[in-house]
Amino acid sequence: MEQNMKKALDGKIAIITGGGRGLGRAIALGYAEAGASGIVITAARNPHQIETVSEEINSIAGRKIGIPVTADVTNLDACRDVAETTLNSFGNIDVLVNNAGLGQGMMADHRVKFYEGNPKGWKAIIDTNINGPFFMARAVIQQMLKQRSGRILNVTKSRSSMYRPNESPYGPSKAALEAMTLCWGQDLLDSGVTVNSIAPGGAVETEFVLPAVRATAKQTGKSYLPADVIVPPAVWLASDKAGEITGCRFIGSKWDCNLPTDEAAEASREQAIFLPPERDGILKKTWEPGKS
Repeated sequence: MEQNMKKALDGKIAIITGGGRGLGRAIALGYAEAGASGIVITAARNPHQIETVSEEINSIAGRKIGIPVTADVTNLDACRDVAETTLNSFGNIDVLVNNAGLGQGMMADHRVKFYEGNPKGWKAIIDTNINGPFFMARAVIQQMLKQRSGRILNVTKSRSSMYRPNESPYGPSKAALEAMTLCWGQDLLDSGVTVNSIAPGGAVETEFVLPAVRATAKQTGKSYLPADVIVPPAVWLASDKAGEITGCRFIGSKWDCNLPTDEAAEASREQAIFLPPERDGILKKTWEPGKS
């Protein structure tokens, strides 16, 4: 991590869903390196993974700041329990990273048309990737409004991969999360709570990669982005420096560590995936091109 971001989250308390592996784990460890005072990580299954990551967090911090919580984000009561555990442990909630998600592999172990996949898998993806972020945001928002301060980060994906053939409903679920980011940003304008989206900027070697796709990539020599590519914008957006930024989209692979932090952030900002509003909108920066 860049030296000037080492204390960027000093004193901050964060909740990271799906924090046991992949992007969630990378963000959790990045927040620990950035000086966060408390990090609650969740997973619906595989509790040993979040326990291991919590130990890694504590090792980085030199003290116990990581708390693993087994919770299914598709259950509102479970999300409320996560918020309550965070408040009881640390006293406030500064950051929510909606990272938990299910990939296209829930439909089949290879690429299929929307009508060929498992209907139960379809429902599971929609419940986790759309309802999950809503339930978590609903669980923490009253505390953030009370504090007059908070950050909500929604983890999405590359624009073009949201509407590829044989990628439904995973791709469209992330497009929905982008739309929710803009809606929530407007709902919370001037409240002290910001809402932004972040994406790695390409394929990352995670459990979301279908076995057939992974095999093809191995044959063609395709490389994947490291999971920690998403960390710099995730840290910056959670920090006090990003207090005026809401309803925007940031791409990890566009972050240039050779630039001053604020310039790197602006260079990694991407225009919203949707057309600007026909009438005057209130999220002006959302549709401005980033300055590379």
